[in-house]
Amino acid sequence: MATTTDFPSIEEFAAGKVVKQEPKSDGQTSKRKRKPHIIAFIEENCTGCAGSPACVEYCPVEDCMYWVPDADHPPFGRIEVDPLLCIGCKLCTSKGPDGMFLEGCPWDAIELVPLAEFEATYGALPY
Repeated sequence: MATTTDFPSIEEFAAGKVVKQEPKSDGQTSKRKRKPHIIAFIEENCTGCAGSPACVEYCPVEDCMYWVPDADHPPFGRIEVDPLLCIGCKLCTSKGPDGMFLEGCPWDAIELVPLAEFEATYGALPY
């Protein structure tokens, strides 16, 4: 997992200070019951699919995946994942047999990271 310097801190997510722009994921709004074993992490090669990200529509959790505009290169941007909302369902990265693209990220920009590795880099998740 590559670290990104502009990734918000766990405290910023917990305090609700992260601005989440459209397109955002839709779905369940209930708080997850436990920490997932894996967390989706967006790599630097995310292109945001030119404003129509394929991954966002597959995410079953509201506001978990959201658009972050590129201030230096508008109107481009990328997708980020809220680690407090991610349930580790793998729907954003689903692939078919032999790596065949079925749904999710066409650029393989989403890495499923073990929770321990994520927490060692970014801090412990509160739930």
